[in-house]
Amino acid sequence: MIERKSFIKQNRAEWEQLEQRMREMRQSRKLIPEQVELFQQSYQRTAYLLSFSQTYYPQDELTAYLNDLVSRAHHLLYRGQVTSWLQIKDFFNRVFVGLLWEQRGFVGCAAFLFILGALGGFASVMMEPLNIYTILPVDLARGIDPGSLGGAAAEFNSPLISAQIMTNNIQVAFYAFLGGITLGLFTIYLLIENGLLLGALAAIYYQYGNAYDFWAFIIPHGVIELTAIFIAGGAGLLMGYRIVVPGPYPRLQMLKHQALRSVQLLLGTLPLFVIAGLIEGYITPAPIALELKYLVAIITALGLFLYVFIKRPVQ
Repeated sequence: MIERKSFIKQNRAEWEQLEQRMREMRQSRKLIPEQVELFQQSYQRTAYLLSFSQTYYPQDELTAYLNDLVSRAHHLLYRGQVTSWLQIKDFFNRVFVGLLWEQRGFVGCAAFLFILGALGGFASVMMEPLNIYTILPVDLARGIDPGSLGGAAAEFNSPLISAQIMTNNIQVAFYAFLGGITLGLFTIYLLIENGLLLGALAAIYYQYGNAYDFWAFIIPHGVIELTAIFIAGGAGLLMGYRIVVPGPYPRLQMLKHQALRSVQLLLGTLPLFVIAGLIEGYITPAPIALELKYLVAIITALGLFLYVFIKRPVQ
């Protein structure tokens, strides 16, 4: 155990620095991100010192002082919403991308399952067009008119359509994530099923010579939308895998740990669904050149790539 005098000598500067940064926080009319981050770092280090002091000097006045200091710092740090936006920023700059990069194998597996379903749906309808009634819901299959794709775009209520699409896609992602508790089996089914639907639709429009128009109405929002679904599906597969293969830890402990990580992956997809919903509600049905819609798809794909590549953790 470190002697009390040595402990104070080694760490006095740390809590004095926290005191100084607390004064600066109170006096500042406008906080800057760097100032808050430095304050948060000092708070966390001093909280650790408090924990050490409580363990080895429980009745000492030093422990009482550190406890009071950490309490005041905690109140200052979390008053109002001083750090809420910084926490959100840190989540999307570090936590989410770090998890996404770490679990990219599961996300890739989710994408593979979806593509496998899409290829199956496409091949099935190409071999027998009537299979469209087996793959798609009957009402949807009967309502398909490949010759008039986008013809009713002007009649769309874009805000309403956008909200409905966002809600539906978030539900699909949630179910894909939740399917992890079925050992990932429901997640696998959901990914393949949604791939089948897209592949079957693509085959119908291809047979009518309208594939270019069809994809112009799919990929502007589809790039972001499908990426988000793959991430959510990967989160479900990750959770299911850890239930089956918990590693060196107890199964329940590993499940709790991986469930938290999977939830974080799922939460990270919410902004993607908002963006996809806005594109699908406003740009997809818009009476603009199809080339512009393909351009939107290229821009969103490039943006996603740069976001993940730039923010990825450096090994």
